[in-house]
Parts: sequence; structure tokens; C-alpha cells
Amino acid sequence: MTRAACSAGPLLLGVRHHGPGSARAVRAALEAARPRAVLIEGPPEGDALLPLAADEQMRPPVALLAHAVDDPGQAAFWPLAAFSPEWVAIRWALAHDVPVRFIDLPAANSLAMAQAAERETGGDGGADGDGSGEPSTAGSPAHAPIDPIGVLAETAGYDDPERWWEDVVEHRAQGGEAVDPRAPFAALAEAMTALREVYGDGGHPRDTVREAYMRIQLRKSVKEFGDDIAVVCGAWHVPALVTRTTLAADRALLKGLPKVKAELTWVPWSHRRLARHSGYGAGIDSPGWYGHLFETADRPIERWMTKVAGLLRDEDRFVSSAHVIEAVRLAETLAAMRGRPLAGLSETTDAIRAVMCEGSDVPLALVQDRLTVGETLGEVPDTAPAVPLQRDLTRQQRTLRLKPEAMERELELDLRKDTDAARSRLLHRLRILAVGWGEPVAGRASTGTFRESWRLCWEPELYVRVAEAGTWGTTVLAAATAKAETQAVSATALAEVTALAEHCLLAELPDALPVVMRALADRAALDADVGHLADALPALARTLRYGDVRSTDTAALGEVAAGLAERICVGLPPACTGLDADGAAELHRRVDGVHTAIGLLTGFVQAVDGAGLRERWTAVLHKLAARDMVAGVIRGRAARLLLDEGRLAEDDAARLMGLALSPGTPPADAAAWIEGFVGGAAGGGMLLVHDERLLGLVDAWLTGVPADTFADVLPLLRRTFSVYEAGVRRTLGELVRRGPSAEGPTATATGTTAPGFGPGLDRARADAVVPVLRLLLGLDTGTGPDPGGVDPDNRDPDNRDPDKRVGNAEEPLGATG
Repeated sequence: MTRAACSAGPLLLGVRHHGPGSARAVRAALEAARPRAVLIEGPPEGDALLPLAADEQMRPPVALLAHAVDDPGQAAFWPLAAFSPEWVAIRWALAHDVPVRFIDLPAANSLAMAQAAERETGGDGGADGDGSGEPSTAGSPAHAPIDPIGVLAETAGYDDPERWWEDVVEHRAQGGEAVDPRAPFAALAEAMTALREVYGDGGHPRDTVREAYMRIQLRKSVKEFGDDIAVVCGAWHVPALVTRTTLAADRALLKGLPKVKAELTWVPWSHRRLARHSGYGAGIDSPGWYGHLFETADRPIERWMTKVAGLLRDEDRFVSSAHVIEAVRLAETLAAMRGRPLAGLSETTDAIRAVMCEGSDVPLALVQDRLTVGETLGEVPDTAPAVPLQRDLTRQQRTLRLKPEAMERELELDLRKDTDAARSRLLHRLRILAVGWGEPVAGRASTGTFRESWRLCWEPELYVRVAEAGTWGTTVLAAATAKAETQAVSATALAEVTALAEHCLLAELPDALPVVMRALADRAALDADVGHLADALPALARTLRYGDVRSTDTAALGEVAAGLAERICVGLPPACTGLDADGAAELHRRVDGVHTAIGLLTGFVQAVDGAGLRERWTAVLHKLAARDMVAGVIRGRAARLLLDEGRLAEDDAARLMGLALSPGTPPADAAAWIEGFVGGAAGGGMLLVHDERLLGLVDAWLTGVPADTFADVLPLLRRTFSVYEAGVRRTLGELVRRGPSAEGPTATATGTTAPGFGPGLDRARADAVVPVLRLLLGLDTGTGPDPGGVDPDNRDPDNRDPDKRVGNAEEPLGATG
């Protein structure tokens, strides 16, 4: 076939970016035309990176990343998938030793223009999504950017642009009919010409500049290679490239453009990012489906249904071959009923839902996430340019066997193992550098300090974050240290410095820690706000705890923490008076944090007088629980903390509750006291279940609340009881429905006992449990008493001698092991 089959001049292949039909058509057109050079829409600074596309390690999806040297956060991506026409053209040119070049506006200009536009309007100067082009000026009747594919689909009577594109481009020539490989491009160029005659720039004002630059580059290439050139660009730009303009006019449009120094490299991309319509996405709803269409030479629907069946089987769903056959038949029937040349994504999805998912959208959502969108993450060769920090991070990822993955996953670390400890340090250092690869989560395995749980997910934008962090240093350790030191010096709040100290210890930054400690001591000495001190203490206590685990010397940190705790004990009681509801809730949270922190301090810090600090904090809690001027939620919480610690007798707790719920107390204040005393998920419900006196007091108060104020206290009560587990709420409901026991409390030698509870400890029954516990814990070695707790020599058949019983009742259970 000769070039005369189409119009004279360069072969203009207008495409839809990331379209498998366009990609196949481009490959066929290039094979037929065999041009001497291939020009592609893209930043010309990337020409030096094009040979890497032929590297065996280069696996799409990938993207060209351009960022400003002076401001790495100012960046842009040009993503390419295996089914992108541009990628196909690049690979064809490299395989046939044909020169290939980018001809779009340089990234140095586009980055500067985007930056200027964001400053002026706060808008996004993003790149092409569907080949509709980038914005261009004036004279356009369109006030908002148009979707040219959407306009063509609407003209053809389609309400869905994706469906129209599939029918016209992706599914064309399915019957084996011979088609001129360049004919579709001619037809699409004609349609785009008609659109631009009506819509002008289509609401893309900056396209005028881009297209002027493309025409200049096209003229240069024609002089070098003649007309035997192929140009792969968005179909929207084709009419502008054939428009006759003078070189002087095009250069005039480029005069005075802003410019920044830019660097480019290849970075891995993901199908999940291609599916995003915002940020650096490409606006493709189904990249996994498109990849399947591009890679599958025959019977795409059958092969797609087979993939779906395999996925659902892996999730333990029953899907047989009969399901696959029936789903294929249904998809083809739906396509015929809807007048489509081949079943598309909508038909296959409807068939999968009906046949394989039994009408449920739950398993269908899994199919859409894993297959329709996909989890593919590309790879780039080691020879691709990268900032030194990125190279150091890549080296550590390989050494620690932490492969970046697009799919979110959880990672459990045991800090007693060298590899897991190194992984933890790396992830914490990256957090300091704002490279959010991993986020700590509550672990299932253990709540101790020797274990950490992380949720990992690598997003392509993190390459930009790494480039930004590269300004702090050339290695992860050096960059994290430099940034931590700078943040310590510039921090204005005490809580910021304490949080930074915690991060430095977790990240093991020994050079930064002295700087942070000096800043911490300075801020702590100057800050007199009790709220700030209370916010800072928990982070310090956690830091000391982690330091103990990591064998880090934290003596100086312990002295600062002890000083903060002493100042809090002095200043907290006055700070808890005269508070509104919001202030009381905030102090309630702080009291909990300080209580936990002091518990940690007395156990981990040698410099702290543990017993003395604990006693002083206990005295503070007694003051808070007894003062009427203190907000109800704080009084209730202080009483509960004292009760849990064994520093408040049950009778005294009942007395405090009775006073708080007395008829003279406003209902809102009483409800706040209840929220503080039994609120939260930490055993508040079980306390009421096992102490009918307290439950009776709450019940009596609640039934006595006047009707006109009940609606006011209901939100507080609902918030208090809603956090209880379902079983606890059900038990409380049964106890309330049953009402107080007719027997009432009984007096015993050890005090008052609620109905349903024994008068004291039954040692014989308690001892009977010990052998079972020892057996479950694996503590029996075969030399002690048998699992039944019977003396092997039968010297104490009734098991009454305390010296022969399994586990002396006077000892704690742990002492017998």
C-alpha cells in the first residue's frame, strides 16, 4: 500500500490517549507506512530517555516525571500504559531503528505555565486526558473545556462516550474485513476538524501555544527527513497541525513564555493511578479491561470471563465452567439486543453480576477493583536517572526485601529481629521526610513495644515526595536527620517538639536527638500552659518506652518528662474549673493521656521517683473527683481512674456517684459525670454489669430525669453507652428489665455484697481452675500434680493442705509458674 492511499505530507495519526484500539491502529499504520522518523506528543527533554523504553527491565505502566529543579514539588507526569498509542509508537521505532522524538511544548515551559496559572486562579494546569488537548485561547465559543469524544458520541446518538468509542474504534473490523490501517485516522481527523470549526479551541486556551511549538518541530523534521514522517498525537491536535501558518507567527506565540529548569526521568506507574480522573490520573475507568483487550488477540470475552472465574475461585466462591459459558452467552446476547458489534465492558459486567455473582454487587466490586481497574505496577531500569535519595531508598528496599506495591497491604514487624528493626527505622525515617509509603496501624498480634504493624501502599506521586526530600540529603538517614534538626529549631509548640522526639527515637536518628532534646528542654521551661504540658507528656512517655525497647540512653529525656509531670500535677486542678462543654471534653482527653503517661514513666524512667510521682498524681485525681467546681465529665473520669487503680473503695465510688446523681444536680451535669465514669470502651459497661449498686444508682437517676430535660441529656447518654459491645448492652438491658433484686445487698464480714455474688473468695473453687490454666499455658512438665489437681501420693485426698495445693492461694497466679 502506498502513501498515495492517504493525503500527501506527514502521516498524522490522531489518537485517543490510552486507547487499545488506537494503539493497535497505530502499530498497523506504522507497519504499513514504514516512516523514516516518528514524532510523538510529549516533552522534548525526554528524548534522551527514550532508548530506555527498549530495556528489558522497563515494564509499563510507566510515566515520564518532570519536576522543577529548584522546586521538586512542582511536577508533572506523562503516564504511558502498554496499550497507549504513544508507547506502541516508541517501541516500534526503537525496534526498527527509526529516530523517535517528542515534539510537545518543553516541560520547562509547561511547568512554569502551570505554576503561574495556579498562582492566578488556583486551578489545575493538567495534561491531556483523552486526547482532547490542553487549553487554548480565544475566540472559542466554549466557556468550559469540552470532551470531543463526548460530543461525537452524542452526535451519533450515544449517551455514553466510552460505549461509543468501544463500538467505533475498539471493536471495529471484528469480522476479519480488510481495512486500510490509515483510514480510521483520516475519518477521526475529519470529525475533529468539524468540531474545531464549531468549538474553536474547545475551552483549552493554552493549546494554541503547544500546537505552535509542534508545528515548528514538524517543520524541522520535514527538512531533515522529508514527508516520510509519522506523527502520533491527540486527535484534537491534528487539525491544528495541518493548518497553514508562517514560522514567524508560530514563533511569536512562543515569545516570552515563562521557563524553569526541569529534570526528567522514568518512574513506575500503576493502573490504579490511570483510573483516577484527578491529580496525575489519566481518567480511564477501566485500564485493566483495556489492557486485556490490547493483549488478547482472539476471543477476548471468553478469556475475560475465565480471568473473572479464577479470581472468584481464589476468594472461595463457587464458580464452575458452566458459569463461564453461561456468562459469555449472556454477554453476547446483551450486545446483540443493544445493537453493539461486540460485547463491551457494560455487557460483560452485567453478565458477571447476574451469573457469577448471583446478582450481588459485593463480589462484583472485587472484580472491578482487581481486574477492571487492576493492580499492575510498572518497573523502570536501574539505569534511569534518579536523585541520589531515590537511589539510596531503592537500595534499602531491595536489601530489606520491601518491594513497593500498588496494592495496599499490612506488614507485621518484630523489632527483636534485625531485618524487621531495620524496616521499622526506614519507614519511620520516610515519615519524617513526608514520604507516606507506610502508616502505623493498631496491630492484631500484640500491643507490646516489640511489635509494630504498618499499612503499606506505594503511590507514583511518592517519587515526587522523594525528589522534594532530596533537598535535605543524599541518603534517607542524612535527609531525615537534617529535616528533624531543622524542625526542632523552628518548632514553636511544645507538643511539636515532643512528637518530633518520639519520631527521632523510632527512626533511630542519634545525631538529631541531641538537637531535639535541647529544643525540648527550652520549650518545656518556657511553656506554662497546663494544656500544652499535658499534650506533650504522652508523647514523651511513649518515647521513653520505645527507647527502653531499642536500648537507647534516654536519661535526659526522663528528667524532662519527670519535670513536666510535676508541673502538671500542680497546675491541672485549677485548670479544670470553670470550663464549658468543649473545654471539659478536651481536659477529659488530657487527663486520660497524663494518667497513662505517668504509668509509663514510673515503670521506664530510673530518674523518676516512681512511688512519689504516683502518689502525687493520685492526690490530684482525688481533688478532681471531690471538687464541685470541676466539670462533671472530669470528676467522673477521675473517680473511675481511682477505682480502676484500687485507690478508691467501691463504697466511696458509690457515694460519689450518689452525690453526682442527686436530685439537686442539673441533669446535664449528672449525665456528664456518668459519661466520665462509665464512658469509653475500656470496661465501663462491665463495671455496671458486675456492680448492681452503681447500675441501680444510674437507673434510679435516669428514671427520675424530668421529661422536659430528658431530650437534653439523651445525646450524652447515647454517646456514653453506644461504645459498649453488643453483648454488654444486652446484659445491661436484661438487668434493668429484671429490676433490682428483692434480696437487696447483704452485709458480710468483708463488706456489702450485691445479689448474685458470693460473700467472699471461695479458695477451693478458685484452686480448681489453676490446673486447667497451667495445662493451657503449657506450664506442666509432668513432675507436678496431675491435671486434675490430685496429689499423686494421695497424702491429701481432699486437696485441703495449702502447701500441697496446685498454686498457693496466697500467691498470685503468675508466681506458681
